[in-house]
Amino acid sequence: GAQQPVTIRLGHVGFPGSIFDIMSNKFAKDVNEALKGRVEVRVFHSSQLGTDEAMIKGIRVAAPEMHVPSTIMSTVDQRYGVFEMPYLIVNRAHMKKVAEHKEVQKALFDVLPAKGIRMLGVWENGFRHITNNVRPIVRPEDLKGIKLRIPGGVWRVKMFQAYGANPSPMPFSEVYSALQQGVMDAQENPFPQIWSAKFHEVQKYLSLTGHVYSPAYVLVGEEFWQKLPKDVQATIAKITWEMGDFARAEGERLDKELMGKLAPPMKANEVDKEAFIKASAAIYEEFGAQVPGGAELIKLFQSLR
Repeated sequence: GAQQPVTIRLGHVGFPGSIFDIMSNKFAKDVNEALKGRVEVRVFHSSQLGTDEAMIKGIRVAAPEMHVPSTIMSTVDQRYGVFEMPYLIVNRAHMKKVAEHKEVQKALFDVLPAKGIRMLGVWENGFRHITNNVRPIVRPEDLKGIKLRIPGGVWRVKMFQAYGANPSPMPFSEVYSALQQGVMDAQENPFPQIWSAKFHEVQKYLSLTGHVYSPAYVLVGEEFWQKLPKDVQATIAKITWEMGDFARAEGERLDKELMGKLAPPMKANEVDKEAFIKASAAIYEEFGAQVPGGAELIKLFQSLR
């Protein structure tokens, strides 16, 4: 009889309309067309298969088979904290150079299979901005005392503590109600995530900090991956990697399109980026001192601007 196609569940925490969901659906469509009858990718959005923390653990035992995380990667390998360094990635062309650089791939991607995970591609989360209900944020000191939701990962905590905020990690699916109820005053995310999660309904101010550019990583469990036929691996790997350019272009398009939808209702303001960059110096130093190879990675990223 005919063989059943292999099912690949791809999980992410983004809501419908988020860049995570746009990318994942395009990926599923392209793979399912290319490998018709052999592979069926099914996308699960909105944390249906668990939080980022749960999925990044589960992927090692094919529960799910694939996952698209972002910030949380620094908990898998602390060198991914380099992407948490404020204002390190200057634009999407710079990000592309970083993702394609052999030394970066060696330091960050090639180490993952030993941890039960394989990186297939680098997509986009985007440039992050702060929204809150207290006041416009223009300089780091304006964050003083503000209860700010952040994703999991030690370096985002350190960064916002350095700026004077009171940051707390919280699963993405819980953020809307935390903002609505005043448990949190603020959150920070790229425009497509702010929009698709409807944070503009429960936040007054949008401060255009652009403090961090977060990639999204396309991961597959290594054990599951090794069971796939070589030609199937090659097709999936090619589609995933080539979608990086589409992801970054889509991110740029959405940034332009969504600005007008987010403000108003929120009140937007520019920030003193120099003040934020100055307030970030200690984090660079700490990362360079604490993380083996961290200082070299920062220098390498800076050299590719």
